[in-house]
Amino acid sequence: MKTKGAVLWGLGQEWSVEEIEIGEPVVGEVQIQLETAGMCHSDHHIVTGATPMPAFPVMGGHEGAGIITKLGPGVPTDLAVGDHVVLSFIPACGRCPACVSGQMALCDLGAGLLSGLSISDGTYRIQARGQNVIPMCLLGTFSPYMTVHHTSVVKIDPSVPFEVACLVGCGVPTGFGSATNVANVMPGDSVAIVGIGGVGMSALQGAVLSGATNVIAIDPLAWKREQALKFGATHAFENVESAIVPIMELTEGRMCEKTIITVGEMHGEIVEPTLTLTSKGGTCVVTAMGHMVDFDVKQNNFLLAMLQKRVQGAIFGGGNARKDIPRLLRLYKSGQLNLDDMVTRTYSLEEVNQGYKDMLEGRNIRGIIKYTDADR
Repeated sequence: MKTKGAVLWGLGQEWSVEEIEIGEPVVGEVQIQLETAGMCHSDHHIVTGATPMPAFPVMGGHEGAGIITKLGPGVPTDLAVGDHVVLSFIPACGRCPACVSGQMALCDLGAGLLSGLSISDGTYRIQARGQNVIPMCLLGTFSPYMTVHHTSVVKIDPSVPFEVACLVGCGVPTGFGSATNVANVMPGDSVAIVGIGGVGMSALQGAVLSGATNVIAIDPLAWKREQALKFGATHAFENVESAIVPIMELTEGRMCEKTIITVGEMHGEIVEPTLTLTSKGGTCVVTAMGHMVDFDVKQNNFLLAMLQKRVQGAIFGGGNARKDIPRLLRLYKSGQLNLDDMVTRTYSLEEVNQGYKDMLEGRNIRGIIKYTDADR
């Protein structure tokens, strides 16, 4: 099938919207007509090289929602043509040691996410200019069509708008689960979230729904701090340093039981200031992605040990896509999870570079691509 897609041909370049060819589904695969795609910061990490790819070109996009149009042989019977689905950026086989232990976000299939080689037969599914294309996370949602293995597909309630459904493929469960699963926020906790983008706003909502007493949003942009207060934050500060004394006063010196780092680009020097906000015996969750070759972290090792603090990594919110994606959408339908206001602006596929410019300049909580017949 020939269609369009946003392809990256090298480091530091812009996304190029051009003709691509999508392969037909083979054993275990489905073909999907995408309706929307989320524009996550993780795709920009490919542009900068923070996420190293084995080769170029690369098809961007790992958040998406759409409708199944074709089934390959051997697809589980719970998926059918016409089903509304969300793409999970980490596939889940359900059989590897991580999956059977309940850690589906760490499925062994994740080892091949950046290889570009399909799970089904180890070949490529996308071509552009006669070359094989590596789809981001074996998905490549910056195209109105995709062929993907069923382990990356989660069926959803068809009444959920595609405009918000695409968000629960990565950013929302990553942030929400960072608070609810990884940090294990409890009623009465004080929680600080450093960085208020799509992931940070989802972590904030997870903390609110978990019953945190103080939910502190930290971001340098005044507009994002204002939005955080609308989403349920009790306090908002420009940076960690300006938050220290007020948090001491709020908590009678105890500080925050949980802190969550959700900045767009992770750098090691942010860990120690965030640990300063973290209470004795508290947990600092690092959800933000750093550069693959960055090994530098600044922290006071004496206080880390003597105050028994913990620094904890997080991927996909430590969750289970097959359980969490439908659960988050149920929270949305019940009015407890605000996804509508997280979508700041909708773009066409041709506007993908403008969307990332807006993201980097702090004008979006989350931008999405909405596909039309012109894209197909």
